[in-house]
Amino acid sequence: MPLSFESLRKLAGFLLLLAGLLALAGQLHGNPVPAAADLPQFQNAQVTTQTLQGPLAEQIRRWTTASRKPRWLGYAVGAISGQHGICCSNYSNDSGNYCAACALEDNGRAVRVNPSNGSPRSVKLEDMREMAVLFRAEGGKLNRIREFTSDCPADAGGLDVLWLEGVPSAESVAFLQSVVLASASAEESGESLRKNALAALALHADASADRAMRSFVSADRPEWLRRESAFWLGEARGAEGLSALQEMAQNDPSDNVRAQVSFALSVSREPGALTEMIRMAHEDQSAHVRGQALFWLAHKADRKAEATITGAIQNDPDTEVKKKAVFALSQMPKDEGVPKLIEVAQTNKNPEVRKQAMFWLGQSQDPRALAFFEKILAQ
Repeated sequence: MPLSFESLRKLAGFLLLLAGLLALAGQLHGNPVPAAADLPQFQNAQVTTQTLQGPLAEQIRRWTTASRKPRWLGYAVGAISGQHGICCSNYSNDSGNYCAACALEDNGRAVRVNPSNGSPRSVKLEDMREMAVLFRAEGGKLNRIREFTSDCPADAGGLDVLWLEGVPSAESVAFLQSVVLASASAEESGESLRKNALAALALHADASADRAMRSFVSADRPEWLRRESAFWLGEARGAEGLSALQEMAQNDPSDNVRAQVSFALSVSREPGALTEMIRMAHEDQSAHVRGQALFWLAHKADRKAEATITGAIQNDPDTEVKKKAVFALSQMPKDEGVPKLIEVAQTNKNPEVRKQAMFWLGQSQDPRALAFFEKILAQ
């Protein structure tokens, strides 16, 4: 018997109610909430979506102080380009090459930016340009920030999540910058929050992020901020980041900061980074910085890097730098490093340098090193 119009209407209503109950059950029991265009797949979350109303900073501050209970607020912005995966450091395989569900309530957090490796579950930003930025508030204060590509699922640990739509990237950068530059807190969480904000800011695909990052490395900024910013300039900011690092390498007054710059240059993908590392290894006024530059050059496995390292062994006026250069040889691929170490052990005029070369040859467990020692002992 055909159903009446009223019966069909009631059946449709019942099916809609059933669908809603199933979706709610999925939220409560950890099944992913289907994502909108820029909304992550939230698990264990009560998600409310809202369009941004007024300035972002004001809305976050109102939301932060409106409740004492822990909860999350998030939005999507454009992420840095290139073949990278931005994850919460929650991984589900031994090699750590892709995002598992980002456990927002996990305290053991550190952002990871990994090159995509072709894994079917790797996050590929050549395809995925959106990044989720989330803030956690409790007791009327922000106490945590997370960032990850929007196609990574996110486990909110059963907390409420307010998702804002229509957030301009420049406003996001400005708010994160204000968090980074907040007055120093005696609480460890205060420093951690500022470092979280710096990482999130550095991953924004917005020109205002370049300007903010440059503002963090001026000589009047705290040393911790200049060191942390140097890493992200090399890791995330491309040619603009390299330009800022070159200025820091030549002008920053702190040996510790310039040493960090040498590491930041080693993770930069810009062609000019190697040239600046070589200049630092030759010219920096600090023996510590020259030694660090030599160490990170060894990891580049480049002919120019090799020439700089061997040149330091021969010509640097500081014996400690020469010894660090010998150590740098030991960090190079064995086919390149071991023959050079044998040459140094045989020919260098400085006994401390020869001793250092022989020590690292002994650590190499290379057959050529063993043959060299046997030859010496047979004399």
